[in-house]
Amino acid sequence: MAEVFEDCQNKFDNDKYQFLSLLDEAINLDEIVPVSFVTHFHSRTGRPRRHQLYPMIKALLIQRIFSIPTDTLLINFLKYSQELRAFCGFDIVPDGSKFTRFKQDFFLDLQSMFDHLVDLTEPICQKLDPTHASITIFDTFGIEARVIENNPKYANRIIKQLKAFKKSQNLDDSYDPYKAAYGSMPSHAASNQAIQQLYINEHFCYAYKFGVITNRLGIVRDITFYNKDFLHVHPDIVVEKKSDSPDEEKSLADSKVLLPVLTDFFQKHPLINPKTFLGDAAFDTIEIYKSLLGDIGFEKAFIPLRGKLSMKKEGYSFNENGIPCCPHAPTLPMKREGGKSHLKSKIPTMKFVCPKMKWEYNPADKSKRRVCHCDNPCTTSSCGRMIYIYPEKDLRAYPGVERGLTEREETYKIRVNVEKSINHFKDSFCIAGRKTQNEKLSMLTDYLLALHSL
Repeated sequence: MAEVFEDCQNKFDNDKYQFLSLLDEAINLDEIVPVSFVTHFHSRTGRPRRHQLYPMIKALLIQRIFSIPTDTLLINFLKYSQELRAFCGFDIVPDGSKFTRFKQDFFLDLQSMFDHLVDLTEPICQKLDPTHASITIFDTFGIEARVIENNPKYANRIIKQLKAFKKSQNLDDSYDPYKAAYGSMPSHAASNQAIQQLYINEHFCYAYKFGVITNRLGIVRDITFYNKDFLHVHPDIVVEKKSDSPDEEKSLADSKVLLPVLTDFFQKHPLINPKTFLGDAAFDTIEIYKSLLGDIGFEKAFIPLRGKLSMKKEGYSFNENGIPCCPHAPTLPMKREGGKSHLKSKIPTMKFVCPKMKWEYNPADKSKRRVCHCDNPCTTSSCGRMIYIYPEKDLRAYPGVERGLTEREETYKIRVNVEKSINHFKDSFCIAGRKTQNEKLSMLTDYLLALHSL
């Protein structure tokens, strides 16, 4: 696999013509492009189309693969490169309006093309590594738009006014002009409601918001645009601001969209069977755990805690990871024993035993038994105390895996895969920095084409 990648990388850097030949051999648009897309493109328009479907798709894919930032620059490349024209299949290079109209008219078809590509590549992911393919990683991000609200002078003017107001009214330090400025700013840009206020990398801005799903292999499985169409399908999602805290507002917004996005995704792709979910601390709510591990069907959920676990029970206490502790030594956690249910009903249970209990071998009858070696036992049983936990009663504390284990720490690190994919969109495919405000033409279509390129 490494040799194949190195060979392709070498051709991409040093022999563009050979790289195009490899693309032409590897990409089968007859398999990738849905029949509905072809039918829609060739529907009667009153005049024959001068430029065919496959050449247009190839040109837009080449734009993303070669990191060509604008359609104008793409047209110049096509005009001056015979190899690119031959690869795409153009006799005459289309003008800018043709590419613009293609993106506008066939946006939904490009969406269905990507969904079809996900179904085609899922068996490949399963063959590469079934465990990695069954891990679902989700994250929300945004691309800053070119609007007046993103001008630093816009926020600074409001903050300056609020500082003057604080001084004139002799308000104490409990009044924070910065939080007040955030609370007074509109939830979306005046020029486009799809450009929403978002807190990114410790600063707030106005941006297009997206949700991305990848697997552990880093392969993008879905991208959801939080636009008016999405909100129309899910009217229960409220986008108005309710607090003056950017961190809290972002967490609330992310937690609202997670379940609708995942539900839509698995309905579109029934062949994808989830096993493990990875997300950030914004999803640390009881309702989300119940839906992830119950309704959707995940077996494990790796989500960091936003706050401490509040668990108390008569006779013993719990540590910060939800592990019961010795009644006589609150800082001494009990040992986990066994991994299966101990009930006839097969309801999942977690069994914990005394940390000073040891298994001892009896040579007389060749049997093993538990023996508690505690100097101050909390029970009369020779085996020591045993505690059974029912995870379904507190999925936040026991989301399919015991908190505090090395498995959690190591598994959660792979969440960086979704962040790498997001950086690919912004940098490698030149999505960030677009100057247009046309949501469907610019952001959404370009992201879909970037996904196809991946």
